[in-house]
Formats: sequence, C-alpha cells, structure tokens
Amino acid sequence: MKKLKIDLTNLNEVFPEDFSQEQIAKGKTLFLKKMAEDAHHFYGGKIQTVPKAGVFGFNWFNVWYTPGVSKISTTIRDDNNTSFDLSNRGNFVAVVSDSTRVLGDGDCTPPGGLGVMEGKAFLMKYLGGVDGIALCVDSKNEDGKNDPQKIIDFVKMCQHSFGAINLEDISQPNCYKVLDTLREECDIPVWHDDAQGTACVTLAGLINALKLAEKKIGDVKIVMLGAGASNTTIARLIVTAGGDPKKMYLFDSKGGLHMGREDIKADERFYRKWELCESTNPEKIDTFAEACKGADVMIALSKPGPDTVKPEWITSMAEKSIVFTCANPVPEIYPYAAKEAGAFIAATGRGDFPNQVNNSLGFPGILKGALLVRAKKVTDNMAIAAAYSLANYAEKRGIDPENIVPTMDESGVFAVEAADVAMQAIKDGVARIEMTWDEAFQKAKADIDYSRGMTKCVMDNGFIDSPPDDMLQNAIQWAVDQVK
Repeated sequence: MKKLKIDLTNLNEVFPEDFSQEQIAKGKTLFLKKMAEDAHHFYGGKIQTVPKAGVFGFNWFNVWYTPGVSKISTTIRDDNNTSFDLSNRGNFVAVVSDSTRVLGDGDCTPPGGLGVMEGKAFLMKYLGGVDGIALCVDSKNEDGKNDPQKIIDFVKMCQHSFGAINLEDISQPNCYKVLDTLREECDIPVWHDDAQGTACVTLAGLINALKLAEKKIGDVKIVMLGAGASNTTIARLIVTAGGDPKKMYLFDSKGGLHMGREDIKADERFYRKWELCESTNPEKIDTFAEACKGADVMIALSKPGPDTVKPEWITSMAEKSIVFTCANPVPEIYPYAAKEAGAFIAATGRGDFPNQVNNSLGFPGILKGALLVRAKKVTDNMAIAAAYSLANYAEKRGIDPENIVPTMDESGVFAVEAADVAMQAIKDGVARIEMTWDEAFQKAKADIDYSRGMTKCVMDNGFIDSPPDDMLQNAIQWAVDQVK
C-alpha cells in the first residue's frame, strides 16, 4: 500500500507558520470538506457489498441460491428466529433517515443524506464489525410536509431484514415520535444515534471531565444550548445518571425551557421538551448569558459557530468549567477560544481537535452489543452502561484535560463496550440469548479484527487504491487560499 505524503492526523502542521489559531481552525474545516468532496468522487462513495461466503466450484451457486436455498427459506418460515443464524440479519443494521436535519446543513433532500448514512455504515463495519446499509427515504406526505408516520411504517415493514435499526438525521419534533413508537412496536432494537448515541458519549465525556475537575454530577450546575433531539436526550441521561434537574438549564431558539413556556406545552409533538420544562430551570431564567453565571458545565448542540457561544459567557462560569460545544460541522466556539475564555476542559464533536465527544465512539460498540444477544431494544440503561464503559476505558489508560474519552483509533474500546452493553441487555431482560461477558467480548473482538483485517487486505492488494497525493496537496492549497 502506497504511503500518503500527508498524514491527515497532523493537519495543524500543513498550514503556514504565520496562520493564527482561528485561521488554522477555519482552514481545517475547509480542507476536510474539500477532501471529502474529492475523495468521494475518487471512490464513488465509501461502501460496497462483498460476499462473505466462497465459490469453490460451479455447484456452490446451487448451494447459495436455488435449489439448495429453498431449505433456508422453509426453515426460517417455520421459525423466524433462525433468520439470525441462517442469514446476515443478526449482524445487519439499516441506517434510516429522511435527511431532514443532516449535520448542520438542515434538510438536504432524501438522497442528500447518503454521504452521512454511508459514513455511519462505514464506521459500523470498521469499528464495530457490523454490516450496515444506508436507506434514505422520502417522508413527505401529499401536502409536502414531512410525516413521521411514513418513516414508522417503512421501518416496521423492513425490520425483518435487519438485526437493528439506526435512525439518523430526522428533524424534531418528528424524531421523538418515530423513535418512541418504533422502540415499542418493533421486535428489534431501534436506536436514534443523534439522540441516544450523542447522549451516551457526552455522558462518558462528562463523567471523566467531572473527575478531573473534582466535582460530582449531582452537585454541578449545567447549562445546555440547544433543545433538539441530542440535548434533550443528553439531559434525560444525565438525570438518570444522577444529575439534579433543578440545577439544569436548557435553551432553545426562543429562550429557556421552563414551566412558563406555553408554546411548548400547547404543541403535543414536543412532549419530550415539555417534560424538561416541567423538571428543569425552576427560576425560569430566559437568557443563556444569565444562566451561564456560575455554571460548572456547558453543553451546546445548537447552531454551528464559531461565534454562537460568546467567550464572555464562558468567563462568567465557575472555576474549572467544562465546555462541550459539539455543533457540526463547526463548533459553537473553537476549543482554543473556549480555553482562552477560562474553560478548564473544552470538547467538540470533531476528531481534529482534542476531546472528540462524538457518537462515533458509541454506536459501533452499542449496536454490536445489542446484536450479540439479539436484544429487542436498546434501553436507557444500556446507553448509560456504554457511557461508563467508555469513561472507565479511558480512565484506565489515563485521562487529562486534553484527553477525556477514547478515540476512534483505540480499537480495543469497542469490544469492551459491546460486552458491557450486552451484559446490561441481559440484566434489563431484553436479550433473546444469554452469554458471559468474556464470550461477548471475544465474539465482538473477533468480528472487529476480521473487519479491520479484511479492509487492510484489500488495501494492501490494491483493491482499494490510495488517493493521489496531488488530491491532498490541492485541497490544502485551496483551503489556504480561501482563508487568506
């Protein structure tokens, strides 16, 4: 395999020495977007279908297809659960989206979400040893409005081909109804990664950040900018993990969430937000700047920055403040600016900055764990178990203010996370089969090693070619020119 001349993990080093931190941050964003465009053109996307069984002679076609496969159909007909053993269903996840809220770009039309959904399937395979497929659907009804029932019906119809469903990039309030309905009405796990996945990894980061700040989750004041699927679920998991809702303050585009928000109460589609109105912000604070005063933790998943969060808001926070600004593709404030304003720990959703608090650390292991025991759903307890699994894994190998959670290249974390989630599924009574922690770990590890080994094999043998060096050089130069 040809070695690239530019290591994408050291982007800071490729920009001119006279660039400021702000210019480097902007340049990296532009470079990564340009590289994504060019690399996707080069490869034609990033997922393909490859057989997992061999062809050892002509008659093997008759084994894998007709007439031999008739036995598989009738066996599954007589016992649907055998589909998990006799097909790829037990390791197969559908990534379903109507693409109405893709990253920070909003409604991108159904096919516009394919890049993200293929990316999700890519990470599932490489990090978790799980097969995934992108299914971007049109949820508009005859009136041109996005109808959550259309997504619900689609998933219920196709669930029999999959071991789990990963919902992604569905705008609120539709995302609440889609997830809550499907969790109860499907026989397989239905997981909303923007909500539960982001919440799980954010909780993991918060657990370790609080350890470093020597603060307890039940004592801290937490302010949250943005009240969409991610932050509302983060709030719920924090409370379940011991946070005090009376010390939590959530804000949407119209102000603080509290009992005085009649606009939220009047719209039954926002029932998840109203639940938080009932339990948080007892003082009915309506401005985020006011709520930040003396706060220990800020968690922002709102409008992309870098000027969405003001430095003075961070300066007004308590000592050893913890700031998570996780909007995509650009955080609400860059981490260097947050640190300059007084933050003790700063995290974002991006891997090109320290402390990537991103759902990519969660879903590969969580879904793998659920699939291992053929879980019927992913419970909140399973998500919290994954959060503690991630936090503990990082703590054992060492944490500091610039390194609070594992990174995606720490391959060992996903098998551990999968095993911990599988054990919690058994405890919660949602597993179809039982196994020991070590059995779950060894199976997850074997599947992950297989996926990584297969990828390396096809790269080493030229079936996946390296992008040309001039692609990287051109993208860097283009980004530099745009920033100057």
